[in-house]
Amino acid sequence: MSFRRFPPCFFLRCRLLVIALLFSLAFSRLWAQGSPPGRGDYLTVKIAVMGPGNELYFWWGHIALVIDDAFTGESRFFDYGIFSFGTDHFFSNFALGRLRYSCGVSPAERSYRVYRDTNRDITVYTLDLPPQVRDEVRRFAETNVLPENKYYWYHHFKDNCSTRIRDIVDLATGGQFKAAFGDAAGRYTLRQHVRRHTWFNPFFDWILNFLMGQDIDKPITVWEEMFLPQEVGNRIADFTYTGPGGAERKLVAKTETLNRAAGRPAVLDVPRRQWPRELALGLALSALIVFLALLKRRNPVASRVSLGLLQSFLGFFFGTAGTVLFFMTFFTNHDYTYHNINIIYINPLLLAAVPLGILCARGRGSGGRFSPEHLLRALWSYVFLGGVLTLLLRALPGFYQQNQVTLALVLPFALTLGILGCPPRGGSFRAHR
Repeated sequence: MSFRRFPPCFFLRCRLLVIALLFSLAFSRLWAQGSPPGRGDYLTVKIAVMGPGNELYFWWGHIALVIDDAFTGESRFFDYGIFSFGTDHFFSNFALGRLRYSCGVSPAERSYRVYRDTNRDITVYTLDLPPQVRDEVRRFAETNVLPENKYYWYHHFKDNCSTRIRDIVDLATGGQFKAAFGDAAGRYTLRQHVRRHTWFNPFFDWILNFLMGQDIDKPITVWEEMFLPQEVGNRIADFTYTGPGGAERKLVAKTETLNRAAGRPAVLDVPRRQWPRELALGLALSALIVFLALLKRRNPVASRVSLGLLQSFLGFFFGTAGTVLFFMTFFTNHDYTYHNINIIYINPLLLAAVPLGILCARGRGSGGRFSPEHLLRALWSYVFLGGVLTLLLRALPGFYQQNQVTLALVLPFALTLGILGCPPRGGSFRAHR
């Protein structure tokens, strides 16, 4: 038998068939059980930290896990902070503290483009992890975004987009990340960290401080500080861990700045003392009250109407704030508002100043013991004395709430109104002393 009887194409086909069989065998082994041995060699694991955005809920920044896969050519952005205003009962659930967030995945470049278009910082940290660990992180992230796993109950400080990424870093380092920072003393309290991001907006800076109770004034660890995305970025940047074989590895192999925001208020490295600003406003309100009281000598009607309406406004603002605090403290899952001594002197009772101020402005019911002007003086005296009581309570071990900002604003005008009040129709301030 001679090989010459077979056409040349026969041998070519045989060679191709053998090659195909070898490739088939190789890939069948690689993809056994859905995950190829050595798949991690194709993966690059990154942490993307985004700076603050325009909306209030974006002021503390954002963070995501990014996995580049050279095998598939994909770069995927795993986001652990997804929510939608269109979700059923979103606003009622938000008010009650039942915040249902989810994990999702999208193309990384598309996500980066969104943050560039909204003028936000983007810093990407490439992690130096062994191939098998990279694959473990990939499988963990892909499990997180499955429909049955993607939802979770969000907590501002304990379980959010940042703490989830922090925990993934700990997983990737075999628990060494938490071992390093779990008991290490943090720089600031939760309140101080919040205020580093809110200082530029006086209204929200004050209202958020007012609503947050004393539990966020406890000393915290570095691990707890990483509820903030930038804190995670800061910590991983210089972190080293022990890799396979006992070798020390620097966790971050490369840091890239993909975008730098322009014209945004800076996040403070050190929180400012904001109470002087609030004290200045409180004293300014006191000066306005004194001016309106002295105006009675020239224009009694204008003095009475102005002081009455001013007290209605103050009662509406602080009474509303106190009502929100009362609701959040006793009827919601917003546990960071619990144990709040501000409720002693700013609560729904202050809403009584709204009708009383209007009655005083109109000169109705003047002269009696329960006249609007007497009731208003009693109400503001109660606010002042309640505020002083919270200062005294802080001398006791169980009371440590840092409520100076609220007191600095409220005490000056509450004292002034408690003394001057609202002049009765045809009366004088002398009669109220």
